[in-house]
Formats: sequence, structure tokens, C-alpha cells
Amino acid sequence: MADVGLADVSIRDGNQSLWGATGLRTGHVLQVAPLLERVGFRALDYCSSTWMGVAVRTHREDPWERIRRTRALVPRTRLQFIGTGFRFISWERSHPDTMQLVYDRLVVNGIDRVVVLDPMHDMDAARTTAAMLKKAGVEEVIGALTFTVSAVHDDAFYADLAGQMAGWPHFDRVYVKDPAGILTAERARTLLPAIRAALGTTPLELHSHATIGLSPLTYSIAPDLGVEVVQTGCGPLGNGSSLPEVRRTVANLREMGHTVDVDDRALDLVCGFFDRLAAAEELPVGTPQDFDAAFFHHQIAGGVMTTTRRQLREIGMEDRFEALVEEVGRVRAELGHPIMVTPFPQMVVSQALFNVLGERYATVPDQVVRYVLGSFGRPTGPVDPDVRDRILDRPRARELAAEPPPAPPEELRRRFPRGISDEELLLRAHMPGEQVDAMLAAGPAPRSADPGLAPVLSLLAELGSRRSVHDLAVAKPGFRLAVRRSGGGTGG
Repeated sequence: MADVGLADVSIRDGNQSLWGATGLRTGHVLQVAPLLERVGFRALDYCSSTWMGVAVRTHREDPWERIRRTRALVPRTRLQFIGTGFRFISWERSHPDTMQLVYDRLVVNGIDRVVVLDPMHDMDAARTTAAMLKKAGVEEVIGALTFTVSAVHDDAFYADLAGQMAGWPHFDRVYVKDPAGILTAERARTLLPAIRAALGTTPLELHSHATIGLSPLTYSIAPDLGVEVVQTGCGPLGNGSSLPEVRRTVANLREMGHTVDVDDRALDLVCGFFDRLAAAEELPVGTPQDFDAAFFHHQIAGGVMTTTRRQLREIGMEDRFEALVEEVGRVRAELGHPIMVTPFPQMVVSQALFNVLGERYATVPDQVVRYVLGSFGRPTGPVDPDVRDRILDRPRARELAAEPPPAPPEELRRRFPRGISDEELLLRAHMPGEQVDAMLAAGPAPRSADPGLAPVLSLLAELGSRRSVHDLAVAKPGFRLAVRRSGGGTGG
């Protein structure tokens, strides 16, 4: 029997998969961080550049400040950043020196574990990124093997990649990433031992979404197949399109005879916090899912699935969801079967949506054009020749082909005000300036956000909006708050 470690995905992947990446704000993260520290997680899947962009755009919060303040509250547990190695926040490629600056600043602000997720499995690019991360001082670099089902991606394919990662000194660990949740127990029994044998002594982790109900069973046998750490979500941020819920996973692993060394009371407190938050802000709760064989066709990851449903609902076309899913599978095949992990699911789904709404490939997003031009690397399989010709035979394709190369940091500094920090420079270089201005104008984020106070705050806001209410008192044993609209003050 094995000692099994846990990595928590609630703050990054759980929030993205179930709450559209917008459910958690800095105050929430800081409120729950000390509890997460007590649990004994090996790492927290904490942030990505997309996560950082959402903090600025949606909540007007400084993501660098959020990292720093979390690190102060979580001194021992590793904080993980996940990235492709070629972009930051925006979908356009960044200059290598700009990416080095990103990594340098992430480390300075508190990130000590980074996943290298090259969506094309380009090992030269992945090795380069790993070396850059080590140069920046990242303590733990994780090589990602992104699982998919195709004629190309057999056990030997992944074992070969694992062997290359184990042979490169800048990779400390490897994990199998299953974004669509399609790794069956049957496949795991051949895939994981093949990877384990190729890794030698390099530790192996497993990250598999619960989208169609397969991963809880796969997790229960994974330690016997060489996996040392499994990744889970807490309470309402587990299951559904997220990853397996942590308490059930712990119970299953212990029932199988394994040791999981976590503080169960602290774990219950973390899950309880997210339960209260979901109830207070009417956020969806992850639930165990039925098997859905269609996922083997379209392979849409959980976070993209949630976002797509929301977008269709917002434009009054939720009834077209099944047609869109069917078109996603067709588009993915025509584009050479890209692995459905960021940024490719967004590209494929966007193209499929345009195809469903009008003539197929009459409208093509810039990122799909860049993909066909090779800006994101070499596709796993060849792009359908007719589709390729239709995409590239348009003026916009020629304009994008002639784009200048990404600007290095020294050029970026000439574009923006002198004296700004590197952190602000990186935000301004990759986001609309008005969004960064709004973030700065908003000032520091609240230091905490207790979901239990939400009803009281809503009541105060409602009463405050009524001009007829001049005095308000809230009292309970040991506490009294009095508020007067004008000509007075507050007391407690």
C-alpha cells in the first residue's frame, strides 16, 4: 500500500471549471488560505495567466497582490502556476524574454511550482520553458502529459514523452493531465505503468476531471499503478466538470488500504467555507456525473463546457448546445485533432459556434487563423486541405502572416509610462489599458470575505438605499452596531 499525496485545485481549476473562473475574489482566497495551509496538501493549483486576467477584468483586483498576500498566509504549501510557455494572458505569442520576465516576477511574488503544459507536446519547447523556469528560481517544475484518445496517442507515445522529461534535469515531476475526464480505469492499467517505467525515479501525479464520472474509479487504483499524488477539489468545487471531490477521494483511498496524511478537521472546514460561499452567492455545486460517451467525440474540457453553456444562454441559443457539441467534434477533426486543452478548446469551440450560426468557415477567428499558420506549433495531425485553403485564402490570413514578431521587454517599456513596476508593465502589455487603470483606481482588495456575512451585508445595502431609514442598530450578546445616516457616527 502507498502513501498518497493530494494537490488541491479549488482556487484555480475548480473555480474555472464550475464557476466560470469568476466565482473567487481575493477576499475569498485570503479567507480560506490559512485553512488550506493546515490541511496538508502537497500543492495548491493556484493560478494561470487566464486567472490573472480575470482578476483584473472582472473583479478589478491586482493578481500580483493576490499571490503575494496568499503566500504570506501559506508559507509551506506550494503555490502552482500553469502555463503553455508561449503566452501570457492574451492569446498572442509573447517574446521569450517577456516570458522570462513573467517567470521571474511570479517567483518573486510567491509562486514556487509551475506546470509546463505545451499543448502540442513539443519537447524542444517544453525543455526550453523548463530551463527558463529554473533560471527564474522555480523550485518545482512539472512536465504535463496531456491525455487524449486518438489513433496517435497510444501508451508508447506517452511513455516516450515521459522518458524525455525524465532525462531532462529541469523537470522535477511529471503529471498526466486529463482535461476531458476520459481516462478509463481500463486504459489507466496500461498507460500509467508504461509512463511509470519510463520515468524511473521521477514522481508521477494524476489530474483527471470528473466530467463523465470516470476519474473517481481511476483515482482509486492509481496509487497501485505508480501515481504518488492525485489532484482533487474541495466540497462544491469538486465533481461535476471539476476534479473528484476530496473527501470522497480520501475515503476511497483509505478504504483501498492507502495512507493519506491530511488534517481531516481542517479539510472539513475548507469544504464548509466553499459550501457557504456557494450558497451565499448562488454558485453551482459540483455533483457526481453520469457517463456520457459523447465526450470521447468532442473532448471539451470542463471549464470550456461551463463557459460555452453560459454564453449560449446569454444570447438565447441554449437550445443549440447539442448541435454545437456535434460541430466541435467535426471542427477538431478538420483542424488535425488538437488536444483539447487551453488555448485549443476555446479556438475549436469558437469556430464551431460560428459554423453553427452561419455558413461553415465563413467567419474564422484570428486565433484559428494563427493556428493554421503554425503560430502555436505543429498540429498533431494534418489540417484538412479544403479547410486549410478556405482559412488561408482570405485577406485577414495574409495580414496575420505578416504580423511583426512579439516585442521584447525593452520595447514594451518604451510604450508605457516610465517608472511603472514590471508587474504593471506585464499587465499593460497584455490587457486593455482601461482595465488596468480601473484595477489601480479600485485600490487594494479586501483582506477577507466571509460568506457568512453575505446576508447581513445585503440587508445593510438594501436598508441603506431607502432614504426613509435614518437609524439602524444591530445587536446580539456581546456586540452592538449602530449606524446613523447623517449628523452622527457609528459605534460598536
